[in-house]
Amino acid sequence: MSNNKYMTEQPSNYDGLEKMDTLELLTNINHEDKGVPLVMEKAIPQIKEFVDHAVAKMKKGGRLFYIGAGTSGRLGVLDASECPPTFGVSDDWIIGLIAGGDKALRKAVENAEDDLDQAWKDLQAFNISEKDIVLGIAASGTTPYVIGGIRKSKEHSILTGSIACNAHAPLSKLSDHPIELVVGPEFVTGSTRMKAGTAQKLALNMISTSIMIQLGRVRGNKMVDMQLSNKKLVDRGKRMLMEELDIDEKLAGQLLEKHKNIRKVLDSYDSQIKKRMGS
Repeated sequence: MSNNKYMTEQPSNYDGLEKMDTLELLTNINHEDKGVPLVMEKAIPQIKEFVDHAVAKMKKGGRLFYIGAGTSGRLGVLDASECPPTFGVSDDWIIGLIAGGDKALRKAVENAEDDLDQAWKDLQAFNISEKDIVLGIAASGTTPYVIGGIRKSKEHSILTGSIACNAHAPLSKLSDHPIELVVGPEFVTGSTRMKAGTAQKLALNMISTSIMIQLGRVRGNKMVDMQLSNKKLVDRGKRMLMEELDIDEKLAGQLLEKHKNIRKVLDSYDSQIKKRMGS
């Protein structure tokens, strides 16, 4: 056992990785990954608390910020960037910030995560206020960039949450709504892009999707506000309308061409039906 007290730095449950053949490597990685969903299930109450508070803030005009470094930062930026095309919202509802700026999405920026003050500077560029909420993401729960951003946010009465993969992490102790996803040692010791990254991605999926649903961006089980930015999505939109309205593909295409938005088509149909019922 390592002297490091944090689970994310503990030695792998496997050794001699370089001596394993491909099947052994893949099987053992998969075995480790299987435990992640069970950890997520246990964390649902923590995730719920954060989501409920985020929704309440955002209904009053607040925004959700993700801050992180390395893999954690990239996952936050990814999740935030997928909300506009998926849910048809503006890109300032959920905002992902990564230590080192956007260039750190592709290449590591030396020492960027060690700056305690930079996250707050990054947040200030968006005129952050008490209406907003900040979620710090750090597998270790010790990343200075994230710790500093959460600390300054609290000093300015901004509601905070966190995702860490160590129990009783410093980040968890600092945030208002900590989420701890203790997935255990990584297959490659300390490589938190693996199980920890998977857990963080699952948590972010749960957070942003449940928030968007509660903010009215889904109808039934459909992404009725998605951006129709390519042929695949236009075809998906047609299928939604064909199923929902019991119409043929030609009419669905004409309606999409007219309204440019699935929700607008459905609302238009609802309005026509109400008029007929009232006449």
